[in-house]
Order: sequence, then structure tokens, then C-alpha cells
Amino acid sequence: MNITGNTIFIPGATSGIGLALARRLSERGNTVIVGGRRVELLDEIAAANPGIDTVQIDTTDAGSIHSAAQTVLATHPSLNVVIAMAGIMRPEDWTSPAGFLETAEATVTTNLLGPIRLIAAFIEHLRTMPDATIMTVSSGLAFAPLRVTPSYNATKAAIHMLSESLRLQLADTSVSVLELEPPAVRTSLMPGQETSDFAMPLDEFVTEVVELIEAQPDATEIQVENVKFLRYGEARGDYAQVVETLNRRDPHAR
Repeated sequence: MNITGNTIFIPGATSGIGLALARRLSERGNTVIVGGRRVELLDEIAAANPGIDTVQIDTTDAGSIHSAAQTVLATHPSLNVVIAMAGIMRPEDWTSPAGFLETAEATVTTNLLGPIRLIAAFIEHLRTMPDATIMTVSSGLAFAPLRVTPSYNATKAAIHMLSESLRLQLADTSVSVLELEPPAVRTSLMPGQETSDFAMPLDEFVTEVVELIEAQPDATEIQVENVKFLRYGEARGDYAQVVETLNRRDPHAR
């Protein structure tokens, strides 16, 4: 992915990593469209960030994704990058007789069905562009599980394998698949994560991500240094120690 000259749609970018990345990509000379559910929040973002466009979208709703895709393509026919940013992370207790299933279902709908439907809505258009990118967002927890978020871990592992598989299918097209693998980052994704000593400062994370994209335009995975502890535990042969350390150090490690 080139770092500049793109038209980029980022649903789920009204806060946290998504909004910070949208701002930084806009500053790098890209046309950026931010998507989110709340119209008033989108209006605030547009007012505070001249040059960033907004579109209402609920990535848990297939109809909303279809409608938003039509709007984005009508107003920005040069769209060549889609970043599937939207996601939720909620604790679940599967040892409890009730309370976890609703959370698990919501997590799968948002974190897995949402990106699948989003990619499906844009894939034919992206294939018509001379240079296009689908950026998925997995997690360090796709490679080492956090005890309190089993469905989150599972959906991010699925996103990793979806990315790997789509890359194979799209190998002979103009569409590349780039997987962003965040570690714990200081956002409001989980309670207490914004102030966690274990989590990476948001600005530092986004700076490193943009630098990696610029330095490695042909990369298939974007891995900041902080995520490699989780990403490569199995390859290093210390997976069990990684899992133990992860679950001992911080309950909110992304």
C-alpha cells in the first residue's frame, strides 16, 4: 500500500486507532472517509478535521453496509483502499451459566461478519482499480489468547486466516490484502486500557504504523515492535510462556 495518493474508507473510525489513523493518513495526502453509527459524532469529526469526509454506517447491519457502500462509491468513485476497522472487545465468563452468549454473538457479528460483509460490498469495485488495498485489523490476540475475551480472540484469529486466504485468491488481481496487527493500545476498547502501563500510547502506535507502511509498501502484515511478543511466540517456541505472561501482566491486552 502506498502511503499517499489514495482514497480511503475507514468504517469504525470515530475514535481510538481508527480516528487517529484517519487523521494521520489524511495528513499524508490521502482522501479519507470516516464511517460510524452516530451522525452527531461524524459531524463533529468533519468539523474538526477539514478534508475528512464522513458516512453513516453500522457494520453490524448488512443493509447499512450496502447503503453506505453505495454512498461512498457514488461520492468517491476513486476509492481504492478499505480499512475494516470496526470492532468490539468485551469480557466473557464461560464458566457462568448465563451472560456470555449474547456478548459472544455480538462480538462475532461485529468483528467477523462485519468485515466479511464490508469486503463483499467493495470487492468488485476495488478489482476495477489499478492499485487497491483491503486492510483488515486483527490483533496480537489472534496469536496468543487473553483468558477474559475468548470470542474476541477467536474472531481476530479468524480475521488473520481470512486475510491469508483472500490474499491467495486475489494474488492475480490489482487488490492487495494488508493485515494490521495491533498490540494493546491506549484506547477505550476495554475499561482501564486507556491508562494501562502495558498498553502502547496511541500516538506512538499510529506513528509506527504509518512509518511501516511507508517503508514497506509491499508488506502483507503491519506489526509494530510491541506486538511481536504475541505474534511470534509459537515460532520462537515460547508460546506457553507468552500466554502465561500475557494473562498475568494485564487483563486488557489487546
